[in-house]
Amino acid sequence: SLSGSEAQVEWAERIRTQVGTEFDRVATAFRRVAAKQSGDKRTSTEAVIAILEEKRTEVLSRHEAGYFIHDWQEIGDQVRQMIFRDTRYQSIKSARPARQR
Repeated sequence: SLSGSEAQVEWAERIRTQVGTEFDRVATAFRRVAAKQSGDKRTSTEAVIAILEEKRTEVLSRHEAGYFIHDWQEIGDQVRQMIFRDTRYQSIKSARPARQR
């Protein structure tokens, strides 16, 4: 249950649902890519999916209505940016040969 005023909680619940849908959309895109890959590329993409799922759990476990209203009201590319800023993703990216980037 989210904390905040009744109106904030109602608003944040709608946003939270959209956030979950956005995580699903990005996860589906990465899974489609992984399905076409093999070897190290697939392993790297699966690692990114694991990061994504961890970020989903982290975001959706927040209980403050204000967090969703402030940080997620305008859903753009937050999910991908969250992954790209992750140090584990940066390690995966830097380990790829230059021609794969």
